Amino acid sequence: MDLALAPDTIARWQFGMTTVYHYLFVPLTISLVAITAGLETAYVRTGKTKYFHATKFWGKLFLINIAMGVVTGLVQEFQFGMNWSAYSRFVGDVFGAPLALEALLAFFFESTFIGLWIFGWDKLPKKIHCACIWMVSIGTILSTYFILAANSFMQNPVGFSLDKAAGKAHLTDIGAVLFQKLNLVVVAHTLTAAFLTGAAFVMGISAIHLWKAARRQRRGRPNDLKKVAAMRTSLRLGLTLAVIFGLGTAITGDKLGEVMFEQQPMKMASAEALWDKQSPAPFSAFSVPDVANHRNSVSVEVPGLLSFLAHKDFHSAVPGINDTAKAEAAKYGGSPSQYLPNIPMTYWGFRAMIIFGMTSFALGAAGLWLTRRRFWVDPEFRTGSFDVPRLMLTKKRELSPVMTGLAWRAAIATLAFPVIANAFGWIFTAMGRQPWAVTGLLRTVDAVSPNVSLTEQLITLIGFSLLYIALAVVELKLLVKYAGAGPVTAERPPLRDIRMGGGSLDGAPQDADKPMAFAY
Repeated sequence: MDLALAPDTIARWQFGMTTVYHYLFVPLTISLVAITAGLETAYVRTGKTKYFHATKFWGKLFLINIAMGVVTGLVQEFQFGMNWSAYSRFVGDVFGAPLALEALLAFFFESTFIGLWIFGWDKLPKKIHCACIWMVSIGTILSTYFILAANSFMQNPVGFSLDKAAGKAHLTDIGAVLFQKLNLVVVAHTLTAAFLTGAAFVMGISAIHLWKAARRQRRGRPNDLKKVAAMRTSLRLGLTLAVIFGLGTAITGDKLGEVMFEQQPMKMASAEALWDKQSPAPFSAFSVPDVANHRNSVSVEVPGLLSFLAHKDFHSAVPGINDTAKAEAAKYGGSPSQYLPNIPMTYWGFRAMIIFGMTSFALGAAGLWLTRRRFWVDPEFRTGSFDVPRLMLTKKRELSPVMTGLAWRAAIATLAFPVIANAFGWIFTAMGRQPWAVTGLLRTVDAVSPNVSLTEQLITLIGFSLLYIALAVVELKLLVKYAGAGPVTAERPPLRDIRMGGGSLDGAPQDADKPMAFAY
């Protein structure tokens, strides 16, 4: 990437920073709301208070996260008019359609039903209240779908006609935009990665509380058994989801790679630092790209594996960076060097995404095995000798104290792994597409606002950076405060008798004037 101080470079840094920061919250929002909905469903079906306490706990963290996500997402959309007005004029007719659907449908679901869920605990029948959080979850998934449809158009433009005289793309087939093969695979990959992120979040925070409980127990100090029950249930749920969606992320990622080999060969050749067409093509386990000489100075390869990943056989040819650059130069003009993305960034970003994502899956699988023995106390139905899960190697043998401590630390550390994987995934997606803002139609250098100066770009870049640092401090303090406190087990489930339309089931009067903060 050109690091010279030019308006398009600063605009890219600003949009990249905003996107990566915003996407810290998006996968957690998508996954936490569904996890919360699942836990509330379990509470409605079983009546067990451990599910109620877990629902309230993860729901509170979800609300903190979605608030920050909305704030940063609005700033991101403003940049289309501020820094990228040439882009907006060129593809606004196409790009705006899925974003409008996202606002009209998805945001309506989220904003309407989240209010009913927050303030309806003792106002709505429990099944209707539970349905509200499921509607919020549906809204987040719809939002994901429509936004990714717009992004997929940038990667592989379809469903449009080009008016060269006006310099604009016009939407001709909204179905092609929404349902193209790339978008369907991208949505599946993004959602599975989001749930892997939420699973790691649940695993990490649950591990913190259970490790503290284990240490209290060893010191002979009492534990809040209701909190332990809620966190033990949450840990097992997080571990299970990490395994399921870790596998899902790998499967959908493999399918996405196939589609990108077909539609964006330069991006995938860069991801593998494959400089020249090879048949069969090797998979690069480790390489140090030498961009100046168009080769790898160090390369450790697995013969034929890239051919299999791209075409599901071990002998097919895979085009390289040099071949693809020459083909694009012949088609669009200019020199082949103009069509090279940042090779080291795409190569290592692709690997960082895979390594950090699959580490969470591996830790989830290991955690499920180590916590399979149910040595704990459920204060409602079970009794036992221990109130925190023991980490068992076999039926009669548990981990040593040192290994137990390492296991808990690994579970806590996995909090960050999918977040890092997501960030590198989007960096790879955007960087690998360069020099195109819209592949084959609009170059990034031509997409920026023509009348925004370098000074103005720098001012907004610095301003947004300072704003996001402040928001990060607020977010971190809120999460530390509420996640660290754990479930509020003194809180009782709502007992309002909806059929009677009056007070609660226990005869206590209903306070219609509760402060809003207390209502939740």
